[in-house]
Amino acid sequence: MGRIVAIDYGQKRTGIAVTDELKIIATGLTTVRSMDVLVFLKDYTEKNDVECFVVGEPKQMDYTASESSVFIEPFVKALKALFPGIPVQRADERFTSLLASRTIREAGLKKKDRRDKALVDTVSATILLQSYMEMVK
Repeated sequence: MGRIVAIDYGQKRTGIAVTDELKIIATGLTTVRSMDVLVFLKDYTEKNDVECFVVGEPKQMDYTASESSVFIEPFVKALKALFPGIPVQRADERFTSLLASRTIREAGLKKKDRRDKALVDTVSATILLQSYMEMVK
């Protein structure tokens, strides 16, 4: 059984989360520079069985594409080209950063740690993955 890998793609950083092999638990994996994310995923898929990728789809409140779509769509095309045998699903990522910041604050982390944008990106990817897993149950 393969893992599901969630990708919260941003212009500078990309948060990545994965499931366990049984697809029960979503766990934050890391945050990488967006320019390095395809290399990271290539290495990851060589060491782990990946069933599908879930890429955040930024939407406005009225469900239209947000301005961020301009740089995410080329990434999705490159991801599909690099991994033709692994399906790419899209999932609404509205509010994931807000929820991630709230989760980090409620976890009681120090103010310095709460400002770590890489941590917010990883937690956002985890929330995206958890939401996707609940949606496909």
